[in-house]
Amino acid sequence: MAKHQFQTEIGQLLHLMTHSLYSNREIFLRELISNANDALDKFNYLRLTDEKFKEQEWSPKINIKLDKEDRSIAVSDNGIGMNEEDLINNLGTIAKSGTRAFLEQLTGDAKKDNNLIGQFGVGFYSVFMVAERVDVISKKAGEETAYKFSSDGTGEFDVTPVVKDEHGTVVYLKLKEDATEFLDHWRVKEIVKKYSDHIPYPIFLHYEVEENVGEGDKVEMKKVKKSEQVNEAKALWTLPKSELKKEDYVEFYSTLWHDSEEPLTWIHSKAEGTLEYTTLFYIPRTAPADIFRADFQPGVKLYVKRVFITDDEKELLPLYLRFVRGIIDSEDLPLNVSREMLQENRILANIKQASVKKILAAIKKLDEEKFDRFVDQYNKLIKEGIYTDHLNRETLLEIVRYKSSKVEGLTSLDDYIKRAGEREGETKQEIYYLIGDDEHVLRNSPLLEAYKKADLEVLIMDDKEIDEIVTPSIGEYKGWKLVDIATVDAPEAEDKEELEKLNEEYTPFIEKLKNILGDAVKDVRVTTRLTESPSCVVPDSSDPMASMRHLFRQMGQEEPELPLILEINPEHEMIKKLSTMEDEKVLEESAWVLLDSAKLAEGLEPKDKVAFSRRIADLLSRAL
Repeated sequence: MAKHQFQTEIGQLLHLMTHSLYSNREIFLRELISNANDALDKFNYLRLTDEKFKEQEWSPKINIKLDKEDRSIAVSDNGIGMNEEDLINNLGTIAKSGTRAFLEQLTGDAKKDNNLIGQFGVGFYSVFMVAERVDVISKKAGEETAYKFSSDGTGEFDVTPVVKDEHGTVVYLKLKEDATEFLDHWRVKEIVKKYSDHIPYPIFLHYEVEENVGEGDKVEMKKVKKSEQVNEAKALWTLPKSELKKEDYVEFYSTLWHDSEEPLTWIHSKAEGTLEYTTLFYIPRTAPADIFRADFQPGVKLYVKRVFITDDEKELLPLYLRFVRGIIDSEDLPLNVSREMLQENRILANIKQASVKKILAAIKKLDEEKFDRFVDQYNKLIKEGIYTDHLNRETLLEIVRYKSSKVEGLTSLDDYIKRAGEREGETKQEIYYLIGDDEHVLRNSPLLEAYKKADLEVLIMDDKEIDEIVTPSIGEYKGWKLVDIATVDAPEAEDKEELEKLNEEYTPFIEKLKNILGDAVKDVRVTTRLTESPSCVVPDSSDPMASMRHLFRQMGQEEPELPLILEINPEHEMIKKLSTMEDEKVLEESAWVLLDSAKLAEGLEPKDKVAFSRRIADLLSRAL
């Protein structure tokens, strides 16, 4: 007998399952059936593609055996099975960082946390919510030796060789005393119907009941063994839409993707003609918890002629649609299609292209409440698609939403254009935007002042990491140019002659500021973009490094620091007084305060915080 220690995160998870997550204990059976279904899928594929198994007679099934006397449940399948290495890797250690990710996502809300169990592929461990001991006996297809994994859910598990005739797996649970409700065959049938009715393999329930046996005077109560199939066992996506109800789609989604929430929508279609395939896609109401992880689990399963091929291929849909759950079932792909073939296959490329169009069309058709929910959950991914999917960019630009300086909530680009076009005398076809990582800072940026005064709407883009890459790549939308207000001159409140006169008037003062600030600024100039603030800073958009910043970010390298231009407001009382200031010490302190406070207003940090604080204190002392 070989003893093993559970990995640290598995230990934490087991403690959680044993002591905390009790609100929905029935899901343990859903998870065991789901695992059995996966094992049957994998052997079915092997039987059709591997010469060693092609002649083997096989009747796929899942069995659930209830034993009230032994206080146990056994769930078995004749699927692909596991060897010693598989048992240790799948049950004793972390697979794909799933367990660690699960622990990171826990909220403390038992209902939500139970829902995460299936999403993160840690469903097997839910058995410890109801079992005081678990034995997993498994034999891998094509191998001679079977193995038994045993654990009581504490810090250790055993793996030992055993004898088993057929390939497949048996999960034996010795139930806790407070979990005997799961020995009631009516209760188990209810759970199977609720979660697993559309598993495409038959699920048989075996149990004993007491019945009157015999006739006349010889009637006596005896225990009678019963067996019955308790699921429909039909691949739902193969059925005509006319035969399916909303409840069928929702139950199927819940079964396969372990989500207790109803999806926002689903798209079920069958293509016939040059290519024959069926697709069924779902958009989850809540974004999968691993959606922004590099090791996210893909949500689309690929079948060929109803034979499961893979659920681990990330290229079945574009990466920005990685939130979509669903099924692609092709009649034209070969059963032995390899991963390399999948990535280059023209048939799959055509299916992918058509599927994307259907999914995006369905998103556009969502009602207001569902669309708002979609944007709340997936707006960042739509932006990602704008950058990567040029073929569908126009549709994605119709879907994406932004915050605005003029309207509450979010707005579309089309609505921005409509409002701008309604402004009297408006001739410029420009969509103005400002990028940063703090909405409050952006809404109070001095750069907005002139636009507010000119009654021009500005889009507030506070997903800086993605907006800085995506938005400049858009260029134009329906003939309207997207313009970053931090890189262009503001709409001028004064005429050009007046601005030139101000520049000339303030030239001596500007030269003094340049001498004081030195290399800390690229330039100092008068601006009409400010109405309330004394100064602001803007990047030098003509600097060649400005267009390279997003490339540095993509490569994970530190972005080059762009030289800033200090702009001063000649109408502000502070600037007027400083321009005639003869006290050089006060002027020097004030020049740095003008620069550092302008940086703060844009969410940037002063280079020397201690010096900034001291200067503020000095100037206040003089004023008091």
